[in-house]
Amino acid sequence: MTMISAGVVPGRRVASYCGVGLALMLAVTLAVVAWFGPGRVFTGLLAGFVLGAAALAALYKRDGVVLTDDAIELRTPLAHEVLSWDRVVGARFALDERARWSLALDLSGGDEPHGELVLVSIPPVRGPVSSAYELDMRERIEAIREFLRRKRVPVTVLPEIAGALSEHWKIAPPTR
Repeated sequence: MTMISAGVVPGRRVASYCGVGLALMLAVTLAVVAWFGPGRVFTGLLAGFVLGAAALAALYKRDGVVLTDDAIELRTPLAHEVLSWDRVVGARFALDERARWSLALDLSGGDEPHGELVLVSIPPVRGPVSSAYELDMRERIEAIREFLRRKRVPVTVLPEIAGALSEHWKIAPPTR
């Protein structure tokens, strides 16, 4: 069974996850200082930082979209929803409202905002892969593209996006 992780974490959830991490760091720091005395502030900060970072990582890992052969899973730390592939009308790689390139599934029915599910959002590609982030995004886009091709989901790509991905990242445009 094929599984691909995708999805974009909205800014509000990012802020709330950071708030949880900071609150946990503060609570652990205060607990260590209260238990062992003011001489252990650094120890408390270190322990709080480690636990806060672990909580932040766990929240991010739980948040996202998982594409499987059977369904599309929407996950957040507090909820889990499964969508059928029958609801997918198509996919598009276009500019979003923040001038980033986003690969999104167009959905029919349901209560998703605007009937779309964003899988990847990246800054415009202007050159060859030059960082680990870009390499990860290139591999993710390639995997999603191949998965959608196998599922026979039609993908629309703006010509300038297709050209840049083909030229700089060596990702061939979708074929019909």
